[in-house]
Amino acid sequence: MKISIDEVEYVANLARLELNEVEAAAMAGQLAQILSYVDKLNELDTSKVEPTTHAISITNAFRDDELRDSLDQEKALANSPRQNGEAFVVPRVI
Repeated sequence: MKISIDEVEYVANLARLELNEVEAAAMAGQLAQILSYVDKLNELDTSKVEPTTHAISITNAFRDDELRDSLDQEKALANSPRQNGEAFVVPRVI
């Protein structure tokens, strides 16, 4: 598939990229190669291939929820750079 310099400049403008003429010409060539490869992939018969979300099989990595004791307030505040004895002190955000 042929990509014109105008199309490259249009997409570059949308992406807020500044390309000179040499870079735009190089980009047009590279995009044309990528799109021709994608066209080649579209020629393959994938009717018997199941759709997947990942290239490799992934199993659930979650762990079971377990009840545990929480940190008490004193331990939670122990390593804080600023605290007032009851809570963390952070800069005011308005």
